[in-house]
Amino acid sequence: MSARGIKRTWALCLGNRGYKVSLIVRRLYQTIEDPEAEAHGMIRVIDESGEDCLFPQRLFAPLVLPKEVQQRLAS
Repeated sequence: MSARGIKRTWALCLGNRGYKVSLIVRRLYQTIEDPEAEAHGMIRVIDESGEDCLFPQRLFAPLVLPKEVQQRLAS
């Protein structure tokens, strides 16, 4: 959990069709848990603008990173 109590995870972008300005293929993105969005096949991602936005889940592969790697990416 982050300082705000929001669970953040990571996902690898597999495609950006329709979102070429917002997403870069093969880039690692921080995600924010959003059960309502997930129920609709979407994922909340911090995109290239630095804002959290919704994208189709099919564009990403969720990753489980070791805690040490997560801590380094978060700092």
